[in-house]
Amino acid sequence: MSFIVDYYNYWIVVFLMMAGFYIVISANNLVKKIVGLNIFQTSVFMMYITIGKVTDGSAPIVADGITTYSNPLPHVLILTAIVVGVATTAVGLALVVRIKRAYGTVEENEFRDKEDII
Repeated sequence: MSFIVDYYNYWIVVFLMMAGFYIVISANNLVKKIVGLNIFQTSVFMMYITIGKVTDGSAPIVADGITTYSNPLPHVLILTAIVVGVATTAVGLALVVRIKRAYGTVEENEFRDKEDII
């Protein structure tokens, strides 16, 4: 039981990752697919932040009495990834709007059928 409690962050990461992946492969709606990708992406962010945490670590500022430092690089990389994720989500939603205007639907199976006719 302590294994589950001690590593609850990793269990949450795995759950979110699998939920996001399931949404991506099972949904026909393009907006739902983008939401699934964002859930998956959030789980990856949580994984990197969890791995980057150092127990009893301090900010990397040299001071008397501090011997253990946390590495700020994973957190900085995640901030950059969040910005990139927001940008790609915006592009994906813009594409969904364009597909809706062109085909009249955001359901993947419906506009694939219409594409064969055109």
